[in-house]
Amino acid sequence: MRRIGFHIALVAGAALALAGCGFADTRSPVPEFMRAKAPEPAPLEPPPNVKRLLKEKLDSVFVAASQPSDVRVSEPRPNLRGPGWTACVKAEVVSVTGKPLGTQTYRIEISDGVIADRRQIEPEDTCTSENYEPI
Repeated sequence: MRRIGFHIALVAGAALALAGCGFADTRSPVPEFMRAKAPEPAPLEPPPNVKRLLKEKLDSVFVAASQPSDVRVSEPRPNLRGPGWTACVKAEVVSVTGKPLGTQTYRIEISDGVIADRRQIEPEDTCTSENYEPI
């Protein structure tokens, strides 16, 4: 009986010891040779033709009812928050009632050659200091 208990304890101890043999993540406080290697960053895709994208899909940035005019775009920059590119877009727009709203500026995110997201700029955005070209 003692012998069986001893064998069970021995097998359980070996299983626990072997369970710790896997590699730790890149920030673990273990020696360097035991850490997993950090993944390589994805290669940067070529800069998109933002002017062409906006000509084809302006409605993905501005609502058609806003009648965007004098549309201008900044140079694309690599997205610091993930893969893809970002650019800033400005246009003169009107409200639903036809009243001019003035210039609206949006930051767009481009991924795989498609406008993936857009959001109105915030005070900390760099869009205010960008150079713009008409499309």
